[in-house]
Amino acid sequence: MSQFGPGERVEEALAEEGLPTPDVVIEPDADRLARAVSSALVARLAAAQAVHGTASVVLTGGGIGTAVLRRVADLAAEPEHAVVDWQQVDVWWGDERFVAADSSDRNELGAREAFLGRVGLDPERIHPMPSSDAGFDEPEEAAAWYAEQLAAEAGDGRSVPRIDVLMLGMGPEGHVASIFPDSPAVSDERPVVAVRDCPKPPPTRISLGFSAITSAEEVWLLVSGEGKAEAVARALGGAARSELPAAGARGRRATRWLLDEAAASALPRR
Repeated sequence: MSQFGPGERVEEALAEEGLPTPDVVIEPDADRLARAVSSALVARLAAAQAVHGTASVVLTGGGIGTAVLRRVADLAAEPEHAVVDWQQVDVWWGDERFVAADSSDRNELGAREAFLGRVGLDPERIHPMPSSDAGFDEPEEAAAWYAEQLAAEAGDGRSVPRIDVLMLGMGPEGHVASIFPDSPAVSDERPVVAVRDCPKPPPTRISLGFSAITSAEEVWLLVSGEGKAEAVARALGGAARSELPAAGARGRRATRWLLDEAAASALPRR
């Protein structure tokens, strides 16, 4: 994988906050990006298990996110890549559409088809966000329940458990999870938030908030396509989180922007 440094403004801002500078990794196209990310994810989860005995990952939807999961499932079936004990992996979601459980709009359905249904995970360690027909009348109730699940897993009075890798996609306007520019979710400090009147359908959703996102050990932003190139450049150029939420997605130990050439086309080369 080829690697380029981000803009000086984001380097200086993160240095002032004591946060690591993002890594920017560029692959030639979306297919090779999915392959590289899947291999890196398997290696990272295996490394976490070597230290902790368990590993945890937050999944994202979208084309590139689903492609990564499909490739991870392929790797899991190959003996030479059988380095992760999938029975000891916790799976969470970064956001979900508050629709019926059988709706094709749900990120969970794509994940189950591409990954969860093909790898031997412990069902008790799979933590989907609630659907609209799961007994919650309002998305706020569902968000509060998911926050309780995170806190219960974390223990010791913490609100979020250890998350080894939190994967995010990004929209062309810079949204991550279901946090959109200039929306109330940008400044909401709760670990899980309800999102209403979302500018992208379906309009009602549940999302991790920034307090949960930034508590992850590593945050990986998976971005492909020329239509997102300007937002990538703005995020790595020091845009404000309120204007471009992706700019605020940072991990405690590492932040990785994983791009194809088209998504990276507006970045300066140096």
